[in-house]
Amino acid sequence: MWFAVKTKSRHESLAARSLASRGLEPFLPVYRSRRQWSDRVKVVELPLFGGYFFARLNPDALLPVLQTPGVSYVVGFGGKPAPIPAQEIEAIRRLVASDLPANPHPYLHSGDRVRVKSGPLAGLEGTLVRVRNEWRFVLRVQMLQRAVSVEVDSELVEPLR
Repeated sequence: MWFAVKTKSRHESLAARSLASRGLEPFLPVYRSRRQWSDRVKVVELPLFGGYFFARLNPDALLPVLQTPGVSYVVGFGGKPAPIPAQEIEAIRRLVASDLPANPHPYLHSGDRVRVKSGPLAGLEGTLVRVRNEWRFVLRVQMLQRAVSVEVDSELVEPLR
């Protein structure tokens, strides 16, 4: 069974390599990103799911996993590890193998409070709603009990924490 493994900050690669050296099967999906330094631009590989990687594990033998350098815990509920469906892992594998440009994206739901990151509406806070096949940013005016919405690219908004 596949499980999500939470790592310490920026320890995804170390933890996955260490787990592999113990004979277990980790899967760390990565994407390429251009990073600008003062003297150069470099393409680096970063984890697609920051702070996590996946591993095929026996849920009854987690101690070696938890003792692996960089590992914080195995994701679960009620103290029990929660398996990830194999078809989700296979979908991620296919996406990564496709060489299409993939990037992390906030997990958004209709009704989430969001902030616009860039563009003419940058900095505005409102609600994200889905109408047919498009995302709309809703700005409310409390005093008037009215609202206005505008179509937005979901990549231009971030969830409010």
